[in-house]
Amino acid sequence: MIEFTMPSLGADMESGTFVEWLVKPGDAVRRGQVVCVIETQKGAVEVEIWDEGVVERLVARPGDELPVGAVMAVLRGAAEPAGRADKPSPPAAERTPRASRPAKPQGGPPTTPAMPAAGRPRISPAARRRAVELGIDPATLVPSQPGAPLQLADVERA
Repeated sequence: MIEFTMPSLGADMESGTFVEWLVKPGDAVRRGQVVCVIETQKGAVEVEIWDEGVVERLVARPGDELPVGAVMAVLRGAAEPAGRADKPSPPAAERTPRASRPAKPQGGPPTTPAMPAAGRPRISPAARRRAVELGIDPATLVPSQPGAPLQLADVERA
């Protein structure tokens, strides 16, 4: 079994919030394939896998705050028989659900849209993909943090 863990996406990154899976159990994955989206302090990041195999079990759930190195999924190598990943998910004490994170200050939405000088909105890749899925024009959205690119949560809130 191969453990797919939360990568360190920056020198000062200690944890990240799991946003979504782009694969499901039973899917074959290959090195370099984007398999999930993680939200960091700097924005949403599409994460590639560095192993090849078949997704046996997804451990991380949307909203989970996971430390760097935490197991997010278990893969079965191509030569391994199916059904060997019978280990239960980590206990709840090892997970920090979204609700237990400190609340962000509440305030009115900023009035400045996320438009750089070139006229195209600054938006994370995951947020751009979700906006297309929902048929939302990113130019009409306002980021939750003034001056920051639009994030997945900004698109979901629209």
